[in-house]
Amino acid sequence: MKLIIFDLDGTLLNTIEDLGNACNHALEHCGFPKHGIEKYNGFVGRGICNLFRAALPEGMRSEENIARMKEAFLEYYEKHKCDCTKPYPGITGLLDKLEAANIKIAVASNKYQDGTEKLVRNFFGKYRFSCILGQRDGKPIKPDPEIIYEIMEVSGIADRNDVIYAGDSDVDMQTGLNAGVRTIGVTWGFRTEEELSSYSPWKIAHVPEDIMKAINI
Repeated sequence: MKLIIFDLDGTLLNTIEDLGNACNHALEHCGFPKHGIEKYNGFVGRGICNLFRAALPEGMRSEENIARMKEAFLEYYEKHKCDCTKPYPGITGLLDKLEAANIKIAVASNKYQDGTEKLVRNFFGKYRFSCILGQRDGKPIKPDPEIIYEIMEVSGIADRNDVIYAGDSDVDMQTGLNAGVRTIGVTWGFRTEEELSSYSPWKIAHVPEDIMKAINI
């Protein structure tokens, strides 16, 4: 195994409170009712426009309202994205072990590119990520496998058997399956173990140490 690609939100970082607060700010700004933070566990993972579609009331999910939400969200989130966000317990230890074993690490997220890069640099700046990719204009979002293939190319990895993709949602499990790489479903994130298991991942990890055991480091 030469490369492990991680999802970001719900896998490396617990971002749910800051995401929920930013979306609630945008909803309030646009005159719509807010949600409890726990609701956002089911809303996130498919890019910010789909987050807004989920959060907006039925019948109000127009492109105009999504654009208004996006503007208010990004302005707020840029200032508050690190208020409550933090790495999950054991993540930095896992990254230390991977680097020590000369296993390349990368990020594939449906968070917009600028936010993805800034969060990774802020919390994991000491690590040598071979590639950090988020949602970009003109590029398909997960579960389309293109992001995995792009990371493999940048990382100099040609054989899919040398790659593992780890994430916390159904979208992540579908992405790994679509890309033809082994998947690890992590249960400490935003979705349930039942949801992950329904996609028959290669492994289920309940703590980051389980990933180390799975790849024998």
